[in-house]
Amino acid sequence: MGNKENKKDLLGGSFVKMAAILAAAGLIVRVIGFLYRLPLTNMIGNRGNGIYSAGYYIYNFFLIMSSAGLPVAISKMISEKLALGEYTNAKKIFRVSMITSGVLSFICAAVMALGTFLYARYAVAAGKTDTLWFRSTWCLYSLSPTIFIVGIMAVYRGYFQGFNTTVPTALSQVIEQIFNAVFSVYLAWLLVGFGVEFGAAGGTMGTGIGALSGLCVLVAFYLKSRKARNKIYSEDKKNYRVEGNLEIAKNLFKIAVPIITGTAIFSMTNFVDMVMVDSRLAAAGFGAKEIEDLYGQLTGKYVTLSTLPVSISTAIATAVIPSIAASMVRKEKAIVQSKVDTALRVTMMISIPAAAGLGALGGPILAMLFPNYPEGGSLITVGSFSVIFLALSQISTGVLQGIGKVKTPAFNAVWGALAKIPVNYVLIAIPEINVVGAVISTTVCYIVCSILNFRALVKATEVKPDYVGMLVKPGISAVAMSIGAILGYRALYGLIQSNTLATITAIIFAVFVYAVVMAMVKGFKREDLNMIPCGGKIIKILERFNRI
Repeated sequence: MGNKENKKDLLGGSFVKMAAILAAAGLIVRVIGFLYRLPLTNMIGNRGNGIYSAGYYIYNFFLIMSSAGLPVAISKMISEKLALGEYTNAKKIFRVSMITSGVLSFICAAVMALGTFLYARYAVAAGKTDTLWFRSTWCLYSLSPTIFIVGIMAVYRGYFQGFNTTVPTALSQVIEQIFNAVFSVYLAWLLVGFGVEFGAAGGTMGTGIGALSGLCVLVAFYLKSRKARNKIYSEDKKNYRVEGNLEIAKNLFKIAVPIITGTAIFSMTNFVDMVMVDSRLAAAGFGAKEIEDLYGQLTGKYVTLSTLPVSISTAIATAVIPSIAASMVRKEKAIVQSKVDTALRVTMMISIPAAAGLGALGGPILAMLFPNYPEGGSLITVGSFSVIFLALSQISTGVLQGIGKVKTPAFNAVWGALAKIPVNYVLIAIPEINVVGAVISTTVCYIVCSILNFRALVKATEVKPDYVGMLVKPGISAVAMSIGAILGYRALYGLIQSNTLATITAIIFAVFVYAVVMAMVKGFKREDLNMIPCGGKIIKILERFNRI
């Protein structure tokens, strides 16, 4: 077994290393994505954000249908075959996946483009050209080719992650986002003069350019790692049954379809928001321009800010799937439980303070980032709580998928989506609440999903979660951090009357308070700190003060 593990590590490393690399890349990607939305929002405004997001959510649904489950399925299947020494099967999985994804993503791209064209003709004939849906058609046209590109990328990323390396995925994500940011802002600036809907479409054009650059990076890594792969394949004894192409395709869909279903349901909640915000705000007496403005605040500010810290949990979930799958197939129960415990604890140590910080400084952060459009602070304050449960839902989904329970998160997502709809219907139509109702319903959705996933996870793995390290210690530290952030902001703003300087200083002070309190309550563990840069130096400092 150890020999097989060493062979697999020719291209990669440990679960902690994988998670750390992806987490760093994910954070960089989120920050870049967040930063380029600042000039984009200042160019196209809240209305443009609404049009941009409406088109993007529809595109995202087609993207999910074409390739959302493939990286997980491919990485899980390949990691299992490598753990068993079935290298020929691992090679065939890649080839079959590439053909399957290429065909499926091409069909989805064509359907989306054709559907947009037919809807545009209908809207013109029916005189419905002033709707949010019609104004997003240019975004959809520009996004449709991207579905095919991302479908091919998904195969490469799943393949590399199955080989226990996340470096190609991480680097391609960063390069993709850099190109996306540059061209989104440039093309939006170039086209916004023709109308806000064209400016929004310019923003979405950068997505395809970014995806193409990311694919180029992955192909380069694939070609470069050919020698290492061939060395592994050359030692294949072939003392096992080689699977047929059709069998591999069936296994691929068996894993991918439940994942796609669960992801599609979550995507549908965004689609539900788009439809219900429009209809329920109209029922509350808001006009078309007000609705576009409020929807733009919801998607361009709340969604953008609240999902920024979740990049860490996304990275951990991505890394934990092939790692746990390999340990499961080798029947390493104790190692599986250790990986699950570490993944849960690190996720909560990051998401709890992130939620607390957004809740404490939501208004000042928006005023700092969007000086021309500072509205929406209440969305951040109310919705900050959702960060915790979104992160818990993601990491529990990753663990369940890694141990083979791929259908469970999909079923739980259905219950979360069903819980969201009535809350949306009632709250959004109340004028004083309006789009805050969508934020509340999203939080309810994540709470339901995360609780159901967590219960299934504990039952399936028999892990005994470290509730004190996972919830209590980060919770205490986050409360202290929030108090420090609020008091620090108010004190400094009272002295210098500068929101930007006061907010930045308060954030830095809040991070310091959280770290100190976590050290005081011995909330850090060695395996957790090893996942971050300079973790070894931090461990030595904490050991000196007996805080670890």
